[in-house]
Amino acid sequence: MKYDIIVIGSGPGGYVAAVKAAQLGLKAAVVERENLGGICLNWGCIPTKALLKSAQAFNYARHAAQYGVKAESVEADLAAMVDRSRGVAQTMNKGVEFLLKKHGVDVLRGEGKLLPGRKVSVAGEEYEAEHIVVATGARSRQMPSMPQDGRHIIGYREAMTLTEKPQRMLVCGSGAIGSEFAYFYQSIGTQVTLVEFMPQIMPNEDEDVAAQMSRSLRKMGMKVMTSSSVEHVDVEGEVCHVTVKDLKKGTEQVIDVDVVLSAVGVVTNLEGLGLDECGIKHERGKIEVDDYYRTNVPGYYAIGDVVHGPALAHVASKEAVCCVEHIVKGEAARVNYGNVPGCTYTSPEVASVGLTERKAVEAGHKVLVGKFFFKASGKATAAGATDGFVKVVVDADTDLILGAHLCGEGVTEMIAELVAAREAGMTARQLAEAIHPHPTMSEAVMEALEAAHGEAIHG
Repeated sequence: MKYDIIVIGSGPGGYVAAVKAAQLGLKAAVVERENLGGICLNWGCIPTKALLKSAQAFNYARHAAQYGVKAESVEADLAAMVDRSRGVAQTMNKGVEFLLKKHGVDVLRGEGKLLPGRKVSVAGEEYEAEHIVVATGARSRQMPSMPQDGRHIIGYREAMTLTEKPQRMLVCGSGAIGSEFAYFYQSIGTQVTLVEFMPQIMPNEDEDVAAQMSRSLRKMGMKVMTSSSVEHVDVEGEVCHVTVKDLKKGTEQVIDVDVVLSAVGVVTNLEGLGLDECGIKHERGKIEVDDYYRTNVPGYYAIGDVVHGPALAHVASKEAVCCVEHIVKGEAARVNYGNVPGCTYTSPEVASVGLTERKAVEAGHKVLVGKFFFKASGKATAAGATDGFVKVVVDADTDLILGAHLCGEGVTEMIAELVAAREAGMTARQLAEAIHPHPTMSEAVMEALEAAHGEAIHG
């Protein structure tokens, strides 16, 4: 059978590419070897947020007395939390299936392999297409010092399907995945040790945000170790003896835990895809593409985690639209990689966009920095969520917003305002002049922008 476009992978890059192609009049098919929706909907973004919502509900119940509510015998039922999380994932999976069916996109089940001549092999059948898009995503990275066995040393899949709460857990890596799981398990009563190789947790975030999160996690009772590495793990019976090295002091210590979660990044799914047979250039796990995601071989494209850029679901979706619109229309708005928001759904949450203060200064900008702490926010005080702040980095000469770094309750919902303002080229003063409703957490954005100019009233 011949299609106009075949997309390999049905994650947030793949299914969006297929649906957009169908909307623009192409006969489309998507290849999927596992569950529609990819890692994000089934094993990543969505089910983890369901777990984190359960943790939030548990913590509200535990501290209900602070809100004038009496609650007794509050327990965290991990098995029930996992069941709810899996149910949410299944609902979203069915939603993607509905979308594809609604737009007339065929689903080809099985392992997809690229063939020369604009062909794809799936489960022993060959299909042709004028355009073939690779959107195969990524999986948990295996580390030699922590070979995953699925029971004692686990990855993110196992971390979201445990049915018994570990008493002790060590999480290696404090990026979004590691920090979120560390927060979740600490919240429900596991004693968590978070180990980070870099000098600060959440290494990609602004230093002030990282410091705030370190304080918040430690306040929960979590042990946070930075400038540290897991040298090796010895499993003895049901105990993991984890040797952790302090990279500054050069000393080592052994930490005994029940489970080790390896959250040190991901590796792309390119094995057996047929890239070399088709002559498609790739290096170090990434396919080389141009601004419209065309590979060096005409008719073959790649988007999402398999190309250079942030490995984020919303980035993959944006790349999908750009790629397909360029295929159909010959033109498309390029993805602005300098304005990609990042979110971490711990409590407090973390959200950021643009340059950190340090990177802005290193890039030669003269900067104005504005901060507003949630402890001065009426809404945050009423909500009992005063940890954190909004920080903006503004160019002193142009008044453009170079970066924004938020830490606090609900900030993942607030970051879009700053992304939109930066996309539109708004100045800090212009955004600050927009009336923000009171009382809201989002007032902190206005207050921080005013603080950058020394004009804050409440800060």
